[in-house]
Amino acid sequence: MIPADVLHTVQEALAEDIGSGDLTAALIPADQELRARIISREAGILCGRPYADATFAALSPALQIHWQLAEGAWMLPDQEICRIAGPARALLSGERTALNFLQTLSGTATLVRTFVDLLRGHKTHLLDTRKTIPGLRHAQKYAVRIGGGHNHRLGLYDGILIKENHIAACGSIAAALQAARHLAPALTRIEIEVENLSQLEEALSAGADMILLDNFTLEDLRLAVQRVAGRLPLEASGNMDLHNITEAAATGVDFISVGSLTRHLRSLDLSLRHL
Repeated sequence: MIPADVLHTVQEALAEDIGSGDLTAALIPADQELRARIISREAGILCGRPYADATFAALSPALQIHWQLAEGAWMLPDQEICRIAGPARALLSGERTALNFLQTLSGTATLVRTFVDLLRGHKTHLLDTRKTIPGLRHAQKYAVRIGGGHNHRLGLYDGILIKENHIAACGSIAAALQAARHLAPALTRIEIEVENLSQLEEALSAGADMILLDNFTLEDLRLAVQRVAGRLPLEASGNMDLHNITEAAATGVDFISVGSLTRHLRSLDLSLRHL
C-alpha cells in the first residue's frame, strides 16, 4: 500500500523547508543528543508513518523512532504516538516536515473513515478524486486507503473518464466512447459521465463499461439503478457530503466519489514534545 515515491516526496518537502541549511538548529552543539515524543491532541486515524520515518532517516541514520501505534490505528487525545531519540540537530530539523506529513495524512484518513462509517450496511464503495494538493497526490491517495476508502484514478494516465467537455469536443457520447476504445483497446473499463437520464440511455446504447451519474437527484439515482439493473457499475458524484451520502448509497449505486476527501482538508492536531 505504501507509495513508491515516498522518498522523493520527502526529499522535496525537506528541500522546501531546510533549503541551504537549518540556521536555527546550527545553534545547537553538533554532538548533542535529544529525546522527544509525538502526541495526539485529538482523536483520529494515524496515517503517515512511512513519511515520518523517511524524513528522519534522510537527516540522520542515527535517529531512532519507536512507534507506539500502528499505521491506521485510532488515536485518542493526549496519546503518545511514538518516541524519537538521536542527534538534536537532525531531530529538530525534521520535526516540522514529519509533523506536516503526519497531520495532513492523518486528517485525510480520519475524514475518509467518517464517510466510510456512514456507508456501513450498504454495498456502495467510497472513491476519491484527482482533487488533491499538488505534489501530494500519491500521499493523499495512500491516506484514503488507510482510512478505508478506495482510489479512483491515480491520474490521467491510468484510466479513462470521459467528462462533459470531452463529450462536447468529440461531438457525442457515442463518438467519445468509440474514440476511447480505439485509443486504448486494452482498457477493460472506460467510464463516461452523464448529467441526466437521457444521457444515461445514450451511454448504455453506446456500450459504456461504467457510468458516472453527475449531480443526479436521489430520485434520478434510484431510476438509474433500476434502469441499469446491475449490468454495469454506477458511480454517483457531485456535492456528496456527510449529510447526504447515506441516502445516496441507499439508492443502490456501486460507488460514490467525494472530492472533499482530499480537497477540504483539516489537518489533525499533533505535537512533538521534548523529554
